[in-house]
Order: sequence, then structure tokens, then C-alpha cells
Amino acid sequence: MGIVVVEICDSNLLLSIPNIEHLIESEYPEVAVLINDCLNFCGLCRLKPYAMVNNKRIHGKTPEETLAKIRQAIEEELAVYE
Repeated sequence: MGIVVVEICDSNLLLSIPNIEHLIESEYPEVAVLINDCLNFCGLCRLKPYAMVNNKRIHGKTPEETLAKIRQAIEEELAVYE
């Protein structure tokens, strides 16, 4: 398990990016990506792409913008351990 956890709902628009979990984990070995059935933000996953990074909600207008914000949030989380 990584020191940074990224959680994605399996109904989320973010999953339109192919193999997003492997993409993030290959860039950041310290990160664990979990695809969950539901993150209990009812309906949000259908409205806009989002993920939880160490229990902080990260979202954007497009999957690509959200992925960029996820990377930024990961960098901020990892900076604590440097």
C-alpha cells in the first residue's frame, strides 16, 4: 500500500482515461490507486470527474484537467515525506 491513496469511483468520468490506475502508479510508486464501487458522493461521479487523494476531493471540468490536479495533489502529499 502506498503512502498516498487515490480513490476513484467506478462510475466516474475519470475512468475514460485508459488504464488510469496503472498510469498514476507507474509515475508515482508511492501511490496506491483504488477503484471503488461507490465513494458515497451520490451522483457526483456522473456530473464531473473527481477522485479522492488522501481523503481530499479533487475535481476538474475534464478527465485530463482532473488528472493534472491529481498529480499536483500527489506532489503536495509526497512533499510532506521529503
